[in-house]
Amino acid sequence: MSMAGNLRKVTGLGRVGGLRRVARLARRRPRVDLSHPARSPLGSSVVNCVTYQDGVRVPGCADLVEAVRLVRKTGEGFVWLGLHEPTDREFAGIAELFDLHPLAVEDAVEAHQRPKLEHYGDTLFAVFKTVCYVEHEQLTATSEVVDTGEIMVFLGPDFVITVRHGRHGSLGPLREELEADPQQLAKGPAAVLHAIADHVVDEYLNVTDAVQADIDQVETDVFSENGARLDPGRIYQMKRELLELKRAVVPLGRPVEDLATRPIRVVAPEIQAYFRDVLDHLIRAKEQIAAFDELLNSILQAHLAQVTVAQNEDMRKITAWAAVIAVPTMVCGVYGMNFDHMPELHWSFGYPLVMTVMATACLVLYRGFRRNGWL
Repeated sequence: MSMAGNLRKVTGLGRVGGLRRVARLARRRPRVDLSHPARSPLGSSVVNCVTYQDGVRVPGCADLVEAVRLVRKTGEGFVWLGLHEPTDREFAGIAELFDLHPLAVEDAVEAHQRPKLEHYGDTLFAVFKTVCYVEHEQLTATSEVVDTGEIMVFLGPDFVITVRHGRHGSLGPLREELEADPQQLAKGPAAVLHAIADHVVDEYLNVTDAVQADIDQVETDVFSENGARLDPGRIYQMKRELLELKRAVVPLGRPVEDLATRPIRVVAPEIQAYFRDVLDHLIRAKEQIAAFDELLNSILQAHLAQVTVAQNEDMRKITAWAAVIAVPTMVCGVYGMNFDHMPELHWSFGYPLVMTVMATACLVLYRGFRRNGWL
């Protein structure tokens, strides 16, 4: 009999031999908890495996098969399995154990997915884009402002599987916060999904606040005295980074709205009320990003206008000085012609007179241009 056939026949997990063979794929390397910074995240894709009953962690259930067997045998609680960038081979056993759809498994392993919400029977598959603000001393044309990652969530009646991609967005602190609130955690896997969505969206707001500070600095520099000399690459870089943030935030609107309004089998109505609060925060983040985009467009247009004005001022100065220099050039050019009969050519005071006329004409032109703001 095939391994998949054995798994389908295990309702109360009477046959655990097949499950143990399958779970070996998920236990090829020692488990490492990424929530503890002292431990290396390079040892395994399995971050943590915890069983919860009535909102309380069940001790001694770190083994995946034993945890699943306990939950399905008692019919109470759920298993929360955390993974970090698993490979196809590592995830294969887990997919068989929880009967996950192949398309969802492929998305979870490959990553680079848009935020979405998909239903596969009794299993819910959600994708969240995580964002992180990259600290920098000064914004340049090559500065990285926003770094993105992904969190995939498989949600079933008695399990939650989180798959994280990227070097930020650890769920360790979130797990601790949930464990500190057993009443909320006792509401089941949907409570974990809400906590993840709320955590991701709150981070959106934190990033938008930090990005606003960068945009304010760019705006201040553009409208400063030397704003026309500002490198426009800084503005374009901010627009590129804002576009990356927009790609993470905006597509999440529809999935969160579905979680907040549409009836979903694995999401209780009492949890949907919490998703409405997440939706409000997400709308706020989307509005901020839209406002930032418009503001950057205005800043860019203002900067281009300043550059044009500065160029016009430079051209006026060049033109004014050319007009001033044209007078002595003309006089010298006339008297530089080799004719024998020219007015005042042999007069003793001819040279001082010509120099005086040229200096007076240049002074009059200079004062005129200066008065009109050309010099």
